[in-house]
Amino acid sequence: MLIDHWLILTILAILLLNTIIALITVFHRPRNIVTTWAWILVLMLLPVVGFLIYAFFGRGIAQEKIFNIGNQQHIGLNQLKKIAEFEKHRPKRGSRYDETYYARHVISFFDKTEETPLTRHNEIDLYFDGKEKFQSLFDDIKNAKETIHVEYYAFIKSNIGQEFLDILTEKAKQGLEVRLLFDPWGSGGSNRRWFKEFEAAGGQVLPFITSKNVIYKTRLNYHLHRKLVIVDGTIGWIGGFNVGDQYVGESKKFGYWRDSHIRVKGTATLLMQERFFQDWNASTDRHVKPLIFMDKYFPADRFNENTNLPIQIVTDGPDSRQEILKDGFIDMIINAKKSIWIQTPYLIPDDPMFTALTIASRSGVDVRIMVPCMPDHPFIFRATQYYSNLLTQFGIKIYTYDKGFMHAKTSIIDEKICSVGSMNHDFRSYSLNFEANAFIYDSKIAHKIKRSFENDMEVSTLLTQEIIDNQGVWMHFKQRFSRLLSPIL
Repeated sequence: MLIDHWLILTILAILLLNTIIALITVFHRPRNIVTTWAWILVLMLLPVVGFLIYAFFGRGIAQEKIFNIGNQQHIGLNQLKKIAEFEKHRPKRGSRYDETYYARHVISFFDKTEETPLTRHNEIDLYFDGKEKFQSLFDDIKNAKETIHVEYYAFIKSNIGQEFLDILTEKAKQGLEVRLLFDPWGSGGSNRRWFKEFEAAGGQVLPFITSKNVIYKTRLNYHLHRKLVIVDGTIGWIGGFNVGDQYVGESKKFGYWRDSHIRVKGTATLLMQERFFQDWNASTDRHVKPLIFMDKYFPADRFNENTNLPIQIVTDGPDSRQEILKDGFIDMIINAKKSIWIQTPYLIPDDPMFTALTIASRSGVDVRIMVPCMPDHPFIFRATQYYSNLLTQFGIKIYTYDKGFMHAKTSIIDEKICSVGSMNHDFRSYSLNFEANAFIYDSKIAHKIKRSFENDMEVSTLLTQEIIDNQGVWMHFKQRFSRLLSPIL
């Protein structure tokens, strides 16, 4: 009896101590209140184990001196500003740029916050199919003359990954500067042995900085999510496709992979180059020399001056104190007059984004959001279902894509502004991942992306209250539980 008494007291003491330490741990640094409660839930429900999870997934990195992406020199920025200033005062030939207040407002916001000037001398091609995208990308790489810079979240050892790496190796053998930056956590099988032939040919490869000293620095929760390729400083690729067989529809689990990517030829490519330089230099060690400004990396005289397509390349990540991409989207959403159409694989908006979307819908704006019909991450999928059900109550039309897996990250605002990139609408993309999006201020391109959305609606199901009611009690419980953990997924 006495032993049982002391056992109960010991357990109570451990729980009390766990609670006190949990509160101190979570509240010792400023964070979103929703995220705060999610971590308290984890630490309280999983005594001791919860602290191990927090150590690797809950700590911030903004204050670490070693994590210096945000402090990298803006190599090439002066060149970009000179070009942007010159473009600003030239006659606008054939421009479809909409000079509405909120277009100018968001352009200014991105420029002042992220130092990303508006570029005009651009041409773009849109890609919605993986096989077509990679065929065109490989053609560009094969035709490269001087430099090839590649940056992906997932560069997976796979059939398409091997083909990609073989092409890069061949270009390195030809004497070109070829560099590859990847996130090891998203790149299954991408080890040093796989890159051996590429490096022997003269190519350079680096894992992103967050993969270094992961035990000591506990950076497991922060990922390079950008998808960039820059060829000769004149052609740039940006969007949602990673490198892996599933992205070209060769996965039995996912079937057809629906994504979006763009090919840019023009001055916006220099902004992608600027981003690659910063990420590369932050990830180098003493064995790899940092990149410095050279005209061949940032050419100012290889662009068609008769083109006038306005584009901003905007990047964001946890190295910034502000959630720049999210705030820019909120700016556009609350100022939209007609329509907001969004495609995202993960729909887990935080409170400000949720409020912006619902206010827009209640103001008569046509808000439509397309999400997948299947999970690639179970908890995130159930949380997405929860918010899909909830947003439906506010008059927002939610479509579930039925043809395969919806991975596109596209937005069309009032059929005048559109965005294609890597940012999902979830907590991770807002504050944990390193993202890159292209914002295109052109009605013709916006209409093309809108038509692709309309084509996708033909193979999608509109979420209705009847469908929600038929999901069942157990499904609704899983959705609500996943929602509680969504800020830390």
